Amino acid sequence: MSLKDRISADTSTAEGLAWKCRQHLNTADSAFDAHQSIAPMLGAHWDGTRATFGFWTPELLDHRVPDGDVFLELLSPRDPLDLTRSHQTVRFDRIYLPVARYEAHTFAAATGVRAGSREAGGDFYALVWRDAQDQWHRILDPLAMSLPFGAFAPAELYDVDGMLAARRDTAYWQALAGDAPHKFGAPTNILQIHVPTATAGGTLASLARQFERLGERVEKGLPREPLDEIYLGYDAVQLLPVEPTTVYEAGGDFWDEAVGGTDAEVTVRLTRPDTTNWGYDVVISGMGTVNPVLLETGRPDELVDLAAALHNFPTKPKMLILDVVFGHADNQGLNALNPHFFAGPNMYGQNMDYKNPAARAIMLEMQRRKVNFGADGVRVDGAQDFKWWDPQAQKLQHDDDYLQQMADIVQEAGGVRYRPWFVFEDGRPWPQEDWELSSTYRAVIETQHDGDVFQWGPLTFAHNTPFIYGFWLSKYWRIREILTVGANWISGCANHDTLRRGTQVNPKLNINTRLGDTKMEILEKAYDNPAVSMLTYAAFPGVPMDFINATARANWGFIRNQDDKYGVKVVAEEAISLKWQVDEYAYSISGNFARLKDLGFETREDLARFFEFLPALVEVTDYDLDHIAKLLNGVEPPLAGPGRFTPRQLKIVARAWMDDMHEYCNVSNTVSQLDPRQTRFMLALRNFRRENPWLMGNLGPEDHFDYLQPIDGRTVFTSFRKGPEGQEVFTITHMEGGETDDFDPLRLKIPGLQGSGWHCTLRTPNIGDDYISGPIVLRDSMGLVFTRNM
Repeated sequence: MSLKDRISADTSTAEGLAWKCRQHLNTADSAFDAHQSIAPMLGAHWDGTRATFGFWTPELLDHRVPDGDVFLELLSPRDPLDLTRSHQTVRFDRIYLPVARYEAHTFAAATGVRAGSREAGGDFYALVWRDAQDQWHRILDPLAMSLPFGAFAPAELYDVDGMLAARRDTAYWQALAGDAPHKFGAPTNILQIHVPTATAGGTLASLARQFERLGERVEKGLPREPLDEIYLGYDAVQLLPVEPTTVYEAGGDFWDEAVGGTDAEVTVRLTRPDTTNWGYDVVISGMGTVNPVLLETGRPDELVDLAAALHNFPTKPKMLILDVVFGHADNQGLNALNPHFFAGPNMYGQNMDYKNPAARAIMLEMQRRKVNFGADGVRVDGAQDFKWWDPQAQKLQHDDDYLQQMADIVQEAGGVRYRPWFVFEDGRPWPQEDWELSSTYRAVIETQHDGDVFQWGPLTFAHNTPFIYGFWLSKYWRIREILTVGANWISGCANHDTLRRGTQVNPKLNINTRLGDTKMEILEKAYDNPAVSMLTYAAFPGVPMDFINATARANWGFIRNQDDKYGVKVVAEEAISLKWQVDEYAYSISGNFARLKDLGFETREDLARFFEFLPALVEVTDYDLDHIAKLLNGVEPPLAGPGRFTPRQLKIVARAWMDDMHEYCNVSNTVSQLDPRQTRFMLALRNFRRENPWLMGNLGPEDHFDYLQPIDGRTVFTSFRKGPEGQEVFTITHMEGGETDDFDPLRLKIPGLQGSGWHCTLRTPNIGDDYISGPIVLRDSMGLVFTRNM
């Protein structure tokens, strides 16, 4: 059956949507109220027989496009698509349908359109308009729910209701049902995960299988291996952003139409999206759905499946926390959204126009649709970046009202209405030069209505390097803040930001060499440190968070392979990480750095020598690639690599580094090297925190925290905490420096420590299991937890 025979325009429904839009705009109390009512009508919806489409299209008014030149474009592949193929050339049938417009909104409706599902592909769509020169222009759907070929390609109509109705965790949600929307509170602790490097498969499906496998092993009481232990003992899993990101700057479109298409058909060269990214380089468009790079099957159902795997975990459900990025858009967003979404450039790309009521409402609607996949919590990236220009004050103001509106959204999953737990990353007045001194890390907490709103704490936010001598005493004033007001802070030193900062530290600084014999050992132990973890889990208030790449002692770095213009510069900035994360043996393994080896960097020394020159030349030439290439070609003896360097060859080397590092950072690479003593200890420590959730609260009048004095060349922290039912926890941790004298920790003159009945509950792996109490010499990274009345 031809597309024209299968699909029929439903003009009356489209006109009805335009009329509803008119009613909202004309009768609402405010423009924002009107657009909040309109936003759920936008995007594509399918009710089983009829599809409706809505777009916010102020650009059509800007260009004065008449109704007769605006259409809904529908594209249907002649043969079923295989979304697991890397490349394919496909012929699409095409049809244009009429639309109904009211001011800056455009609607269409049709019957006979195929909606995609887990089992079958759907038709693709976009809005198109024709200019006075008969040139066609596409308007993509920013609220699309399936983007198999990314945010810069036509979207797929998807049966979202069917996907959500088929979720396998309905019982979990139904148990939360009540008269009012259920409100999620904070978890006891969090495991942070970057999906592409967390499993060998690098997809949401493979991550879901990992938790399903763990669940089966736990349920059957099977022995735990180190790989199991690094995933267990957490109340929540937080994913780095899973939204569609930027695409290749130099081209190589995932949806590439051949020349010569007609009104009835078009041939498209399709490429399975394969970019690598942390997830924070978003274009805002498509934020309501899932990055296709993360989908093994190309189906967004995989995110629902992961939520179900976590919620159905035996012994205790695990929360799913989504990390959302609405504080900025990459400059590529200018090609995906109309200009009315933006308020001008910033250090990341573009500011969003939060004062535009339509843009504001649409972004909140994107968030609502995304969280409805089944997330229990939301982490808001860069909350200090949500700003608007105040013309009277002539400065940017923080949009705390928008942050509150984010937290107020009522979600629905499994037929149950709820409000998720919220945590904000906000370091205002960052990027002001004195932000490290000036930030209170409480600006959002103090303005939000809910008492359980969290922020990232001062030892979690960005620039922390706990392997430089003096770090812990230099941060003692921040530690005192954690103890006093840290109940609503995320704690811990190992996350995607801090670990990356660690890889950029100059090795010539005063490094704590007691952490290891090599730079790799030092870095690994700094961010998976038993004493630091003991301090975080047994002494500090708040919610501890661990990054899987740190606890797995896997590698990490700034991973982004889309850059063209500044790709070489980015790699020059990352070059120092070679010194911290790659030794000669690691480089020599056949599967590692294959692309760089193919380019002529056969040994680590070859690459290290190239990296000694590149950062310096980037700086002295002010990033002139022609000049850089010329100077590199003049080095004697000649550098290893592709032979003669050119700007193009430098870009190829930069791309190879990013792709090789992405593979090198996968957690699966280090599983065989995990120390079972460390993973077992860390799991016991997490379970201790989960069994004592009262430790989340701030220190009270009977609690104590200090460091042993005199310093005598080492930093040793002591903590005494008393629970609501008389529980007592005494923690002592050696953070850095020389060893102590032989002493008995329980005989220290610390208020509350007196008396008998103490039990040694936890000891770091470098202390023998036979230690119960009495004199001990503590060395770097050693610690003990004693308990009483528990």
